Amino acid sequence: MTMNDLSQTMADTSVPSKGWFEFAKRHRALLASLFVLVFPLIMPFKALAASILIYGLYALGFNLLFGFLGLLSFGHAALFGTGAYLCGIAIVHFHLPWYAAIAVGTVSGAVMAAAIGALAIRTRGIYFAMVTMALAQCVYYLFYQAVDWTGGENGLRGINVHNINIFGMEFDFLNPLTRYYVIAAFVILALFALSRILASPFGAVIEAVRENEARARASGYNVTLTRLITFILSGAFCGLAGALAALQLSIVPIEMLYYETSGMAVMMSLLGGMGTFFGPFVGAAVFLLLENLVSLWTIHWQLIVGAVFVVCVLFFPAGIWGTILKRIKP
Repeated sequence: MTMNDLSQTMADTSVPSKGWFEFAKRHRALLASLFVLVFPLIMPFKALAASILIYGLYALGFNLLFGFLGLLSFGHAALFGTGAYLCGIAIVHFHLPWYAAIAVGTVSGAVMAAAIGALAIRTRGIYFAMVTMALAQCVYYLFYQAVDWTGGENGLRGINVHNINIFGMEFDFLNPLTRYYVIAAFVILALFALSRILASPFGAVIEAVRENEARARASGYNVTLTRLITFILSGAFCGLAGALAALQLSIVPIEMLYYETSGMAVMMSLLGGMGTFFGPFVGAAVFLLLENLVSLWTIHWQLIVGAVFVVCVLFFPAGIWGTILKRIKP
């Protein structure tokens, strides 16, 4: 066998693997959704599985801005918490149905992102991160002081959704499995929406701005507007995650707006894989599983999580999911 024959044989054998990889990439939302549907069957607790979905969606919204656009924000807790609070206020104070409250939470996250983005989007690098964190702390203070609406230090309580009606069928929302699949339905919709955004011409512009802002501007794209729209879309995903968290917990603690919640999004995104589609969910699963399992043994679980994070940064710079994708990519 000549060298040309050997090269041709190796090329032929790589075609199926490349075909599978392209198929998975093209149908990433569908494959991720199928995993979401079977996920509670492999988890020890249904409530933990639902929390992973919610925080995975929150990290996914952050990753749209950080991983795909390249802007590091330390203020995403404001978007997450605003969605949670407005969803809770819609139920507690205005007695809206649960689905309308979720819509209010999603829209409020986008509106808050528009407000913060309009002030922060023209800054760059560490200045953008600091401005977003400062503005998020202002939002924290506003919700903290609005005691009549938010409960202040005690958080917003009384978000009680016992039964939900879907197409005339009544479901017990207090059942952990029912609650998981209701949350999963919204997460799946968000996955398909994000996949469509990334596959659209606008998604290509987002990545072009991340790779070379000067070239994107020279090509005629409005970089500032692209950043703002991406920030608003990120806020919508985070607002939806906050609304789902409010329904799951039946309470919105003020800590949802604290800067540590912003740090969670950063850590989950980096653990799973910055700029990957499914990485934030992997990062959320690793973070929350470590928190729940290690905290059973010691109150110093943050030390273990921190050590795992350092190991991942040193040996898996692309994140857990990002490293897996690099190794299986033909």
